[in-house]
Amino acid sequence: MDNFQIETAQNVSIQQQVAGIGDRILSYLIDLLILGAYWIASIFLVTAFGLDSNEDSSINIYFMIIGIPSFLYFLFFEGFWDGRTPGKAAIGLRVVKLDGSKPGFGSFFVRWIMRVIDVTLTTGGIAVFTILLNGKGQRLGDIAAGTTVVTERKKVRLSHTILEDIAEDYVPKYPQVTVFTDADIQKVKTVYSNAKRYSKHNVILKLSEKLARTMQITPEETPFAFVDRVLKDYNYYTQK
Repeated sequence: MDNFQIETAQNVSIQQQVAGIGDRILSYLIDLLILGAYWIASIFLVTAFGLDSNEDSSINIYFMIIGIPSFLYFLFFEGFWDGRTPGKAAIGLRVVKLDGSKPGFGSFFVRWIMRVIDVTLTTGGIAVFTILLNGKGQRLGDIAAGTTVVTERKKVRLSHTILEDIAEDYVPKYPQVTVFTDADIQKVKTVYSNAKRYSKHNVILKLSEKLARTMQITPEETPFAFVDRVLKDYNYYTQK
C-alpha cells in the first residue's frame, strides 16, 4: 500500500500517495490526546464555576460542553477543514475522493457514521484490517464514501533527483554531456525512468537520438545503455 494511479474523466492520470497505517494511527492518537485535553479542561472549568452543583443540570451541562463537541469532533473538522483534523494536519494527512477531488459534506458524514463500526466498537480493529487488505488506504467508512486518506508529505528519493549512484572507479565516456543543464538532465531522467517502468522502448530510442544530436556524437551503445551513460557521465563531471 503506497501509491495508486487513478484516471479522471478528462483522462488525466493522478498519482495518490496513500497514507501509511502507522501515520493514520498516529494522527488518531493525536486527536485523542486533543480530545482528552479538552475533556479535562472542560471538567475543570465546569467544576470551577460551580455549574455542577445540581445533579440534573450537571448532566445537561456536561453533555452540552463535553459530549456534543467530542461526538462531532471528526465530522466537524473533516467537513469544514478540507478533510483534515488537527491530528491529520500534524502528520500531513488529508481525506480525498478516489478521483482526487475534494469530498462533499455527505462523504464526510458517511465516514463519520461508519466510524462507529470501524473504530469505536472494535477499537480500530476493523479499520486496520480493512486498510491493510484494501490497498487504497480505505477503511469501511472510506469504501462507503468513496474516499481515502493520502499523505501530503513528499518522499524524496534518489530517483526524483538528477543524482546517480556512481562507482568510485567509474570512467566517463562523453565529456559532451556538459552542454546540458541540471534542468535538462532532470527531464531526461524523468522521461527515461517512466519509459523503462512502462516498457516504452520507442520513447527511449527517440530520447537517445535527441541526446546524440545535441551532443553531436554517434553512440556506440544501445539506446538504453547510452541514456544511462549520459546520466552517469553528467553526474561525474558536475560532481567533480
